[in-house]
Amino acid sequence: MMLNLLLQNQRRRRGGRTLTSTLMHLGAVGLFFLAILDSSPLPTFGGLDILTAALAASHRNPWYEYAATATAGSIVGAYLTFRLARKAGSAYLDKKFKKGNVSRFLKLFKKWGTGTLVASTAIPLPTPTSMFFAAAGASDYSLPKFLLVVILCRAARYSAIAFVASQYGRGLIRVLRHPLQHWGWLLIFVVLVASLIGGGVLIGRRLEAEPAS
Repeated sequence: MMLNLLLQNQRRRRGGRTLTSTLMHLGAVGLFFLAILDSSPLPTFGGLDILTAALAASHRNPWYEYAATATAGSIVGAYLTFRLARKAGSAYLDKKFKKGNVSRFLKLFKKWGTGTLVASTAIPLPTPTSMFFAAAGASDYSLPKFLLVVILCRAARYSAIAFVASQYGRGLIRVLRHPLQHWGWLLIFVVLVASLIGGGVLIGRRLEAEPAS
């Protein structure tokens, strides 16, 4: 799993380069391409969050550079997934994801729309975000609205991760890797998740009501 690979061997540099050390060495470039991959049907299991935190904690560059890079790569990946699903329709979902989950996610997206996008793009958990991107593309969801939600939520997510990591370093990385071992942070996280979902639903209703006004 990418989650275990990232940062696992950061201190060990003997006998060639690991995936982690390669990504760390590439810095913002490696982060950008991992962000594209993270928004595709190929999951990274939280690897992008951890790499963003690790690079920001290294203080090689200002934290906001890594936040901007992660956001930009994620937007590119989300757009590509959206466009591919828009062209192929539900057939793209059947091909790229487990067929048993496709109808469930399409129903969930059609019911909550923008709320699901806000929650999945803003919450730092290994949720199947790319499936929501594909569901948006396979439906009649507006592309400008889709990009607006992704830009705002991804920017908020990676800015928060990079800033906190630049201040507290490995403490945040440990929380990201083992959230269940940090109950205090987990409680705060649950409150944040509930707030994001509630905000996403409200934003979705306002955006969906705009054409009728």
